[in-house]
Amino acid sequence: MEAHAKPAGGPILTKSSIVLFAFAAIGFFLIFLRFVLGLGVTTALSDGYPWGLWIAFDVVTGTAFACGGYAMALLVYIFNRGKYHPLIRPAILTSALGYTIAGLSVVIDVGRPWWVWKVPLYFWDWNLNSVLFEVAVCIMAYMIVLWIELSPAFFERWKESKWPALRKFAQAVSPILDKALVWIVALGLLLPTMHQSSLGSLMLLTGPRLHPLWSTPYLPAFFLLTCIAMGYAVVVFESSFSAVALKRKAETHLLLNLGKLAAAGGVIFVVLRFIDLAARGRLGLVFQSDFHAVFFWLETILFVLPLAFTIGRRNLGSLFLGAITLALAGALYRFDTFLIAFSPGQGWHYFPSLTEQLITLGLISFEVAVYATLVKLFPILAGVSKPAPTNVPATSPAY
Repeated sequence: MEAHAKPAGGPILTKSSIVLFAFAAIGFFLIFLRFVLGLGVTTALSDGYPWGLWIAFDVVTGTAFACGGYAMALLVYIFNRGKYHPLIRPAILTSALGYTIAGLSVVIDVGRPWWVWKVPLYFWDWNLNSVLFEVAVCIMAYMIVLWIELSPAFFERWKESKWPALRKFAQAVSPILDKALVWIVALGLLLPTMHQSSLGSLMLLTGPRLHPLWSTPYLPAFFLLTCIAMGYAVVVFESSFSAVALKRKAETHLLLNLGKLAAAGGVIFVVLRFIDLAARGRLGLVFQSDFHAVFFWLETILFVLPLAFTIGRRNLGSLFLGAITLALAGALYRFDTFLIAFSPGQGWHYFPSLTEQLITLGLISFEVAVYATLVKLFPILAGVSKPAPTNVPATSPAY
């Protein structure tokens, strides 16, 4: 069955959305204080820990959570599995919001945010050997690409607008966008491939400061593999949650396959990681009685556990639990790599301040509230209608 996207409808302001927007308001107020008072007063950052929760979670982990659009694009447009097409738009929306929050988090975290605009524009000063530069530019570019990819949903709604100017604008732009989407989608596949792997490359630069259980030449490949598995898991989570919260029929048969892909990705990562540790003579470190080994085994268990929720299970609840577990596994792996396994030396300690925690909570609340608002107003979530072909040509418009 092909699902034609349509607005979910319903009230925008509900008890849940009011609570979410309230947390978001607190977060944005604290962001204002951060810009007024500076990083030293509002964060627990230091010379030893120049990045903390905002980078390790909001950016590094948050962009992996936001890879649902990337993972689905690989499945639909590279592997030509057109039956998953109904899941594209909600995945792209989740990605667009996630990368927007990540971009905002970068601006909040840097010491001189008023110069951020120079990064994409001052091309004559670009340091092409900098991993941080590549990550920054790719995140900025991909954020724009994602909103362009999602824009057909807005234009479809605006074509029916009561405002003539808005209706005329949507009708004029839509044909141009349809022709350009194939190139936009291609760019949308390239950018996250580059910067997700580069996030792993970034931690290779820390050298001996990164614990041997996480420090490996294959860190870029591991980051890329886990972000794809997390992307499928987040699509399952988002689709399952939307079905329950908005009382809509879930595409269980499609989500089951995505859940298996996510679980398979987790198991493949664990196998490759153990092979890498054994090949480099570090396998004995996993049996040491220290907290690094504890976190390693916790990651490993969480990566493998989703198999129990997918094999032989066909209900939405099991898929939901498997998706959450895999997403937590990937999040913990990235969080550990950037904070737990990183040691700048004796005398340096870091635990996020209350301001950092509340800003992160506010940004997440804002993301969820905006997602709920947009799916109610615009044709993003799918509704079952007529039969569809199993394959979609790779050159067909994305949305």
